[in-house]
Amino acid sequence: MSLGYWYRPGSDVRMTQADALSHLALSDVVLLGEYHDRADIHRWQMHVAAGLLAHRPLIMAFEMFPARCDPILAEWVAGDMDEAALLNRTEWSKVWGFPPELYLPLFRFCRETGTHMRGLNCNRELVRQVGKGGWEAVPEDDREGLTPARPSAEPYRKFIHQLTGGGPPGRQSADPMSPEFYRFVRAQEVWDRSFATHIAAALQSPGNPIVVGVIGEGHLKWGGGVSWQLADIGVNSVTVALPRTCDKPPLCTGETDLVQVLPPY
Repeated sequence: MSLGYWYRPGSDVRMTQADALSHLALSDVVLLGEYHDRADIHRWQMHVAAGLLAHRPLIMAFEMFPARCDPILAEWVAGDMDEAALLNRTEWSKVWGFPPELYLPLFRFCRETGTHMRGLNCNRELVRQVGKGGWEAVPEDDREGLTPARPSAEPYRKFIHQLTGGGPPGRQSADPMSPEFYRFVRAQEVWDRSFATHIAAALQSPGNPIVVGVIGEGHLKWGGGVSWQLADIGVNSVTVALPRTCDKPPLCTGETDLVQVLPPY
């Protein structure tokens, strides 16, 4: 794999940065995956966002912020608070916890370019309740405006099973199709549904923006997760892009739509 090039998994066709950005800009939603603790990946996300901004207006949507923080994010973009206030008012250390220095360049990019920011996350208690008792067990007032998640397809369930080692510690299941593991997956699906719901809402903003989702790749691979839930609520113009260092094996057909090769980390 050549550094800086993009490719489609399962294809020998390579794309330049300009070609890849032109392709991504045709989508209404671009989902940029990440490992949360990798500064090089957040730098890649910012480079892609900057390239897309040359094509169309953007809305940057972040897994790291609850949707309830949207008014605070609007104040930040408008220049009405400093970085310390942004992190304090969005309860960064409690809600997310990864070093803010990894993400601040992305937040500064939004502020410097006037790019609107949106939060995608929901309350963890909602996820816990659905995992424990299912969607119908959650009172209407606690659903945060979400609708029931579309049950995940088998490839995504198998991926989550492999990613988590069969589920949470002490409750692992050897079978990715078992009822026990499904209870774990349906909790994961609440996050996916929340991200998709708030992305779909952002698409209604004026100016025909691209909504760029900054989201952990565990929510994006194998055609499942966020893109699966977006399709269920009628949003189909979606492209998932992931970074890959050249010392790692190439991603397989079906794992994602596009990949860019980065230097070793």
